Amino acid sequence: MKEEASMALSAVSKDKKALFLNTLLWGFLLWLFGYILGIVFFMLVPAEAIGYYVLPIGVIATIWVLLEKIERESFTCYAMVGVFWAIIAVLLDYVFIVLLFQSASYYKPDVYLYYLLALFLPAAVGTYKLKKAK
Repeated sequence: MKEEASMALSAVSKDKKALFLNTLLWGFLLWLFGYILGIVFFMLVPAEAIGYYVLPIGVIATIWVLLEKIERESFTCYAMVGVFWAIIAVLLDYVFIVLLFQSASYYKPDVYLYYLLALFLPAAVGTYKLKKAK
């Protein structure tokens, strides 16, 4: 009996670890996608307009990931995905844009909108998915 309980607990902790790694992986990949798009658009549009070109493409990609690749069992889990994705976005932007390119003027309304969407889109799409599943 103790062995079965131990195995069940081990499976639960593995599932939580897999969900956590899945959250981090997709958060990083979405950030990297936007970063690469930003570099491409840097060559095509004025620097102050880059975010407005990247944002709609990034939102579409994020919604696709949330609909197709992210499965959680509760609103709270989806909300936590948003928290992690927003933290990933803020930290990686700071390191790889603000520090690396010495771009202190990076933070503009489009960037703040991007952070808000990273935070709230998972909860919004999660609410949709959970209601649809009922």
